[in-house]
Amino acid sequence: MAALFRGSRTVLFSWNKHVDSAFGNVSALCTRTMASKTPVGFIGLGNMGTPMAKNLLKNGYPVICTDVFPESCKELQDIGAQVVDTPADVADKADRIITMLPSSPNVIDAYTGNSGILKKVKKGTLLIDSSTIDPYVSKDMAVTAEKMGAVFMDAPVSGGVGAASMAKLTFMVGGPEEEYTAAQELLTCMGANVVYCGQVGSGQAAKICNNMLLAIGMIGTAETMNLGIRLGLDPKLLAQVLNMSSGRCWSSDTYNPVPGVMEGVPSANNYQGGFGTTLMAKDLGFAQSTATSTRSPIPLGSLAHQIFRVMCSRGYANKDFSSVFQFLREEEGQ
Repeated sequence: MAALFRGSRTVLFSWNKHVDSAFGNVSALCTRTMASKTPVGFIGLGNMGTPMAKNLLKNGYPVICTDVFPESCKELQDIGAQVVDTPADVADKADRIITMLPSSPNVIDAYTGNSGILKKVKKGTLLIDSSTIDPYVSKDMAVTAEKMGAVFMDAPVSGGVGAASMAKLTFMVGGPEEEYTAAQELLTCMGANVVYCGQVGSGQAAKICNNMLLAIGMIGTAETMNLGIRLGLDPKLLAQVLNMSSGRCWSSDTYNPVPGVMEGVPSANNYQGGFGTTLMAKDLGFAQSTATSTRSPIPLGSLAHQIFRVMCSRGYANKDFSSVFQFLREEEGQ
């Protein structure tokens, strides 16, 4: 029943003039719809969280945000978001909250820490975690939230920073099916695809499987491009051939790891931004542990995990995971 009342309260909100300049003609839309849209809390304003929160603002939702690094909030504050000090402060002001954090410990602290969401959460609050974490942590958070009268759903994303900026993410949602519509209302503002996967933890399971395949595909693309270059092929030509042939994949046609082949991807910016190698290693660790617990053979997934862990120890931890191409190039010179 709580979901039926979310978003139904009238909210008076003074639209910041910076939002209009940042988003063009959306202010007219926001003026018409603001009265029916209650504030949305957003915790975690990194490479993914910031554009996601921007898209909520663009769709007329007042945003109340925080981050452990206060300077990360400035960009959102400049276009109309309200910034508060802690996750508990967010929970005090919003009954729909989205979290986008790097790891399981970050999520646990944001929800259950001394200044966590659950310190001030209201009964009936909808909590949507878009972090990629251990499915068992998601399940624990759901149980803890339920004791406080709140609803927790996991909704990890796929698509990267580019998709986050263009509101074209894919969300994989796990949680009570009767709450899915309430979650979908917000997630469709930030993504092109919202898929209900089952009970809490199933969204994380789908994301872990996706990222294992992504890691394997990126390594394969990097190896292929490197081999072709060493055989004398122009990398742009080789990418063109791959992308009209059976070897085509997301890593080759949308996120090519070779500098100079594509614009607007991390490989064109010294592998800055995007999805960090350390985060990929983390996700592959989840794949490894869940494969062990379910007795599922993942020989390529295990090898990918090893490769990205080695990269982290060789100075690639903060570079985008597509820097595996650069790593392979350096390895061949040893």
